[in-house]
Amino acid sequence: MTNLSQGLIQVYTGNSKGKTTAALGLAVRAVGHGFKVYIIQFMKGRTDYGELNSLKKLAPECRLEHFGRQGWVIKGQPAAEDIQEAERALTRAREVMLSGAWDIVILDEILNAIWFELVSEENVLTFLDLKPPQVELVLTGRNATDRIKEKADYVTEMVQLKHPYEQGIDARKGIEY
Repeated sequence: MTNLSQGLIQVYTGNSKGKTTAALGLAVRAVGHGFKVYIIQFMKGRTDYGELNSLKKLAPECRLEHFGRQGWVIKGQPAAEDIQEAERALTRAREVMLSGAWDIVILDEILNAIWFELVSEENVLTFLDLKPPQVELVLTGRNATDRIKEKADYVTEMVQLKHPYEQGIDARKGIEY
């Protein structure tokens, strides 16, 4: 049984920090209200992200799977493994979304996967068309396409006004990752 009578499509995009953080904040809020949340992370092969450990504490109402290899993807030159991992993530996301077991499905960094040409915009739009009415779907990442933004019900753009990196301060454990 689902908690939502009407699920929408949300997009968190922009060139600033906070997209994943906003989506995970939504997950924490939703679990607090008895919702079930499933998070699929694209292009995140590292295992030292703080959210991987903290979200385990929200199980079984919240689950997270991450796909991708460690290292950088080069725009215009994706490795076959990067494409395979992104396709596996999208296939898994489809299974989860259509299972009827989850109220909210978060596709973290899927917009980057489109931009890096790991999954096609067309395949993601087709995926969005399959969304059951009672499932809330959240897409995060930089470079949201116009067609994705048009399809969404919510679009939030994170805009960087100031960042500690500009002062030579590297990403800090527990804050930026």
